[in-house]
Amino acid sequence: MSDEKNGGLLYGLEQRIPPLPAFFSALQHVLAGLVGIITPPLIIGAALGLGEWLPYLISMSLLASGIGTFLQSNRVWGIGAGMICMQGTSFAFLGVAIAGGMWVKGQGGTPQDIMAMLFGVNFVAALVPCLVSRFIEPLKRIFTPVITGSVIALIGISLIKVSVINWCGGEQAKAFASMSNIALGAGTLGTIVLLSCAKNRWLRLSSVVVGIAVGCAAAALSGSFQLKGVGDVWFRLPQLFPFGFQFNSAIFMPIALVSLVCILEAVGDLTANCLISQQSIDDEAFRSRLKGGILADGISCMVAAMLCAFPNTTFAQNNGVIQMTGVASRYVGRYIGGILILLGLFPPFGEILRQIPAPVLGGATMVMFGCVVAAGIRIITQKPLTRRDMLIVGLAFGFGLGIEAVPAFLTHFPPIVGNLFGSAATSGGLVAIVLNLIIPEEKPAAAAATRSTDDRAESL
Repeated sequence: MSDEKNGGLLYGLEQRIPPLPAFFSALQHVLAGLVGIITPPLIIGAALGLGEWLPYLISMSLLASGIGTFLQSNRVWGIGAGMICMQGTSFAFLGVAIAGGMWVKGQGGTPQDIMAMLFGVNFVAALVPCLVSRFIEPLKRIFTPVITGSVIALIGISLIKVSVINWCGGEQAKAFASMSNIALGAGTLGTIVLLSCAKNRWLRLSSVVVGIAVGCAAAALSGSFQLKGVGDVWFRLPQLFPFGFQFNSAIFMPIALVSLVCILEAVGDLTANCLISQQSIDDEAFRSRLKGGILADGISCMVAAMLCAFPNTTFAQNNGVIQMTGVASRYVGRYIGGILILLGLFPPFGEILRQIPAPVLGGATMVMFGCVVAAGIRIITQKPLTRRDMLIVGLAFGFGLGIEAVPAFLTHFPPIVGNLFGSAATSGGLVAIVLNLIIPEEKPAAAAATRSTDDRAESL
């Protein structure tokens, strides 16, 4: 099938893709999301003193992400969106997970008690997206293009900050923002952009992998990339609830609320995925994909809790990869899931990828995260914006970016407010939802008159 018939895509959503290009495409998704998957367990584990079990938590996070990604792409029995929807550990739960673990620790609990409680509560909280997925039709007024587009754009902007930090060498780098780090990231970025603009489909399809390989080679030549501790553990056997199962309603409530907020982010990610994959975002098939995608999110979180991994969510990163490579075939999701499962069961493979220099990852992800922002803007501007729409978008971006830039704004609010509004996407998304519900909609005639007046004003 030609690129023109696929709207610029090399492989459409339902088009089968040969194994070799499918593997290359899947590997790029994994490279884009790997850091996001393993970072939350590292942060939570360090905060709660779970250092001894961190290797196991990281392996299970990769395994759970692989299973969730496989579910999303296959869409069996209505479970999954039937698209390339990479699952990964959610950053949104960091605050509530650490707070819950600290409460158990304050009660005299051991690290095993902390994990039994957190994963028990996470398992029950995973029912929230499963239940909400059954009510997508009544909630469609909330999931408008203006709201979902704003959320996905804010997610992309937040990710760009992470990309820039990595480009500079990472938060713990001794030579943060050194010229060598900047040059390494710039070389990686330049290679990816150059290849993604090539007319040869193989060059475009493998642009991210080749760019990262070039960056790693340059880092190795400069002595900043050396593999260490790769073969310490060769196989890790998963267990179900190895630390037991505990539950506490006080810990459950904030985690359940964050689960509810994460649904908004998932809807934004799924909407952007549909748009980039040349699918409609305003018909029954789209709502069916939302329903299946959110249900798969919930089941993925249940699987993660059983394996002792923290809650999963649909990653926005893969939308940027789809746009860069032109590969939207859902069959690639099977390869992504397989690679992640392999990384979880065989730690040396994951360890090799984990040691890719931060500037290389920063340069590679910069262009992908920028594409996520562009996808959000594209969703917002699907239809001409009314004054009401512009007010909602403006305040959503204002609150989202404002709180992201000045987190101290929430210092004196209750902790639950900080957890719910702590990210640009959730704060901006919640503000957009509230405004969408309380600001009266413009009548068609009034909206047309407003646009006509605005057009005349612009022409003067």
